[in-house]
Amino acid sequence: MTHDVRTLTRELVSIPSHTDETAAGDSIEQWLRERTDAEVTRDEAGSVFARKGTGEGPTLALVGHHDVVPPADEQVDGGEYLLEERDGRLYGRGTADMKGAVAAAMCAFRDTTPAGELVFVSFVGEESGGTGARFAIEEGFAPEYAIVCEGSTNYSKEGVTDVVVAHKGRRGSTITARGTASHASEPEAGENAIYRACEAVEFVRGIDAPETTVLGNPLSGSVAVTEIEGGSAMNVIPERCTATVDERTVPGERAPLERVSELPGVEWTVDGDLPPMRCSDEGFARTVLDAAREVQQGRPELVSKPHATDAGWLAGAGTACVVCGASEPGEAHTRDESVSLAVLDRCYRLYREAAARFV
Repeated sequence: MTHDVRTLTRELVSIPSHTDETAAGDSIEQWLRERTDAEVTRDEAGSVFARKGTGEGPTLALVGHHDVVPPADEQVDGGEYLLEERDGRLYGRGTADMKGAVAAAMCAFRDTTPAGELVFVSFVGEESGGTGARFAIEEGFAPEYAIVCEGSTNYSKEGVTDVVVAHKGRRGSTITARGTASHASEPEAGENAIYRACEAVEFVRGIDAPETTVLGNPLSGSVAVTEIEGGSAMNVIPERCTATVDERTVPGERAPLERVSELPGVEWTVDGDLPPMRCSDEGFARTVLDAAREVQQGRPELVSKPHATDAGWLAGAGTACVVCGASEPGEAHTRDESVSLAVLDRCYRLYREAAARFV
């Protein structure tokens, strides 16, 4: 099925989907309707679903997304995405993250006859905070098990596609320090918001990053102040100063950032919170790992991943998740984004094998 996966990957990658995912979703929906006997639906958010099987027993979902981050100038020409194949790799926006894996999952879905229920879904809005996954979950999408087809290749070692059982989340927040303005010639007449913000920054520096272990894999978070802004003029004591905090979260643990609000004149607000993921079923993880070992010569492992995915939203809703896909570290969102065509074929075989073992 190498030819089908490659052809479908090229078709999907060529469709721009960084500002509007509609055309990519249309293509996925049409392909599934024409080439499978599945029940194919589209929800109000624009995500595409396909279901087949008896509906008896647990449901396994193969999960992807068809939105991408904006392309670099060299990845687009006249509004069209550029594609180049060389040295066994396909180059272009969305090849690694993650239309190649979507194509592999679509072909695996088509070619698998499940004993239970098998679902394929491609979400919208993964790159903008998981809007598609969140909408689907709110509408009742709750498979018992899911393979989220994001990158897991070359994590434990070169040449293997591993199985991710945990990943970090990301919580972004803002510290706002407020004071009282005065003329800088009389600083004692005011209350310097920048000084208060500096106290808050020192508090953040003293926080220990959260840590956990999932199925033998240690996972460490981080907390960092990444932006600071305050003041209106050289001769004015500032009345407001803000600092942005980037926190990488781990399952079950959060840094106590809310305590910064105990400082005088300081507020703390959460701007965005992408959840971490922990696989809740070791048996499922090892079933997928056995499938991964069956289809490749190298020896893949259960690993952790630093980046948030839609698996975080699904896991939070009760789905046992693993992440397994073609993208390698350092490929997503880059100017020379690419994916190995051989690894896409490997992922096709891996998804089929995992589905056959499970459902």
